[in-house]
Amino acid sequence: MALYSVKMRASENGRHISGAEGIVSDWQAHRCIDQMLRRGWGHPKGRPDLLNVKVEQVREEEILYLDALPVCTVEVKDADEGREEIRKFLASLSLGNAEGVMKLLSETYAMRGAMLLDVDTLTRLEPDKERGIRATYMDGRRDGRAILSGRKDPYQEAVVLATKVANAPNVIGEICISDDPDYVTGYVASKALGYRRVTKVKEPGSEHGGRIFLYRGGKEDVGQTIAYLEKQPVIVRNVRPLGPKEKAQGKWGFVEEGLRRLKEENLERGMKAIQTPQSSVIRCRDRELLMLASNNYLEMSCREEVKQYAAQALLTYGTGSGGSRLTSGNLELHEALEQKIASFKEAESALALNTGYVANLAVISALMGKGDVIFSDELNHASIIDGCRLSGAQVVVYRHNDMEDLERKVRTFPCRKGLAVSDAVFSMDGDILRLPEFVRIADRHGLISMVDEAHSTGVIGRTGRGVVEHYKGVCRPDICMGTLSKAIGSEGGFVCGNARLIEYIRQKARGFIFSTSLSPAALASSIKALEVLLSHPELVVSLRENVRFFCQCLREGGYAASSETAIVPILIGDEKKALEASEALFEEGYFISAIRYPTVSRGSARLRAALMATHTKEQLKRAAEAVLRIGRQKGAFL
Repeated sequence: MALYSVKMRASENGRHISGAEGIVSDWQAHRCIDQMLRRGWGHPKGRPDLLNVKVEQVREEEILYLDALPVCTVEVKDADEGREEIRKFLASLSLGNAEGVMKLLSETYAMRGAMLLDVDTLTRLEPDKERGIRATYMDGRRDGRAILSGRKDPYQEAVVLATKVANAPNVIGEICISDDPDYVTGYVASKALGYRRVTKVKEPGSEHGGRIFLYRGGKEDVGQTIAYLEKQPVIVRNVRPLGPKEKAQGKWGFVEEGLRRLKEENLERGMKAIQTPQSSVIRCRDRELLMLASNNYLEMSCREEVKQYAAQALLTYGTGSGGSRLTSGNLELHEALEQKIASFKEAESALALNTGYVANLAVISALMGKGDVIFSDELNHASIIDGCRLSGAQVVVYRHNDMEDLERKVRTFPCRKGLAVSDAVFSMDGDILRLPEFVRIADRHGLISMVDEAHSTGVIGRTGRGVVEHYKGVCRPDICMGTLSKAIGSEGGFVCGNARLIEYIRQKARGFIFSTSLSPAALASSIKALEVLLSHPELVVSLRENVRFFCQCLREGGYAASSETAIVPILIGDEKKALEASEALFEEGYFISAIRYPTVSRGSARLRAALMATHTKEQLKRAAEAVLRIGRQKGAFL
């Protein structure tokens, strides 16, 4: 059986983002590579512009087998206490200048590798001071199975690396702080002490991390140490998972720790109870507020004829549908809604599902599977991302709305069966897919094209029919998916396409087959709302005019706002400032949400204004003035 070393490195503009490696058998290599690619694309530090995977054969007789270092955990209350534990470790090594070592730790933050430090002279020994020394060619085994083959487990990966380093000639110890912003645990390690986890060594969200290999020996032996660290293949045996004593206290300790970190990082989310319908003006906490956060873009859920039609359906058909349509049967309303959707979207056929989220999961996982390739925009909605993951297909992420990058990625990853999928209107930025090029690339390479019209239906296009109408019908994707919960004002999702495709999805999509179908009232309200939209296209015009006016007010006040959709992002950057601005606006009578990580990337927090056709110009003018004033008070705008 052949063995291979597999290494992944991901970077952005030369800045290291992510790395992983393993030593696996030939039959495991393909899976290992796939897992590492997914890991490189999905790191919280950013999206790489360079992702490299290197595969080398390793000779069995060259591998050094080591037993894992013994592990213990030191619980500390904060990063200061954690760093004190590092100082205690250095003192145990009888160093002459432990504080000098601590000061040098910050110099490793920008390095890709580790500092190799002569502990007696505090001389740096690595030949390349920017790159540092990389401990590579290693993997771990637990119960005879590889553990480093792509799946992320910071603890077990660290134990393997620490074990290799501790056995290096002339290395007496190691200090490590992870540069992962989501991981605050660090460690110190030596052959004598073992692997000592310190639960907090930095502040949550910090990307500052580094590593020092502590060297004691002659200069003539430095080359031997570096050769071992960088070239010697090592497999660490008996790597154990964290035991009960090392885990957070109690089986729910991870819950308390997770909630605490969210609060500290200003990422905790709350809900405000609204006492009125989702209208342009609402009542919340016994106060009247202008609603600037609702996707009820046309205020369709409050129209009298829509409510009356839903109420009549409730009286006629009852409150629930009784089960899955394939086992409990259709209501006439199901078929009427699907015919209405297909007509509205000018498609052969349509299928209604319970939510837009379920629609994306169900459709993507029904069409794609292992061995297929999905090309997905980097800013696609979470439901698309999760549908891609659920399918088991290889996922290739292309730069946001960059059709040249999509074309390049499609040529780089040829496939027997593939899907190109994108939002039509991107929910956090409000920009519109370049549909003609998107469809052209998909057709040229034999890919299925799929577009999520959650935020384009009822919003763009002359009569609100969405992205195809926006581009005057010059092209059409193979699959149009959308929701009934936004501009339509009801609930549910849908998918449109040719009749045979929709039949295939009906037969294969688990999200449809195994879900109780939409209730009569929801079906009826969607039917009537679509009829209203068809007969009142001036609603779409009013929405468009409100967006133009609101953006103009912001621009006149000095903020460069623009949008062709109902979504106007107001970029702030800092999560805490975005949250403070949202709360201050709430106190002044404006309900506008702060959007933060992980909905958007770290450092791009924003206020997300979602406008309605029923807002008045005076309301929007006052809202823009409040946003500008409070934003400046908080020093918030990017």
